[in-house]
This record gives sequence, C-alpha cells and structure tokens, in this order.
Amino acid sequence: MKAAKLKELGKEELVQQCADMQKELRTLNIRKSASQVEQPSRIRSLRRDIARAKTVMSERRSQQG
Repeated sequence: MKAAKLKELGKEELVQQCADMQKELRTLNIRKSASQVEQPSRIRSLRRDIARAKTVMSERRSQQG
C-alpha cells in the first residue's frame, strides 16, 4: 500500500489497517516455519507496509503536539 493512500485514511482506519497487516504477517511467519508459504515476497511487502503505516501515525503525532 502506498504512503499517499495511507495518509488519506482516518486515525481509526489506519490503526485497524496496521493491526490487520500485523495479524497477516504473524500468520505468514507461522506458515513459513512450516514451509507452507505460497508467496514469500508477501512477507517482505507486509513488513514494509506496516512500517509505512507506523511512519504515517508517527508523523501525525508529531504534527499534533
């Protein structure tokens, strides 16, 4: 997901999106340990998307206070 699209989301939506991505990442990491991952590249993209979402949240916090 692009950073611009994440910036368009509201606070609650952004937090929910980040939580969903983290849940999916945990699931994929469990499957990876059992060697059942169909798209190993999805793990990398999820990690990066989570980082983008956390960056947007951090930017918003720094602008408010």
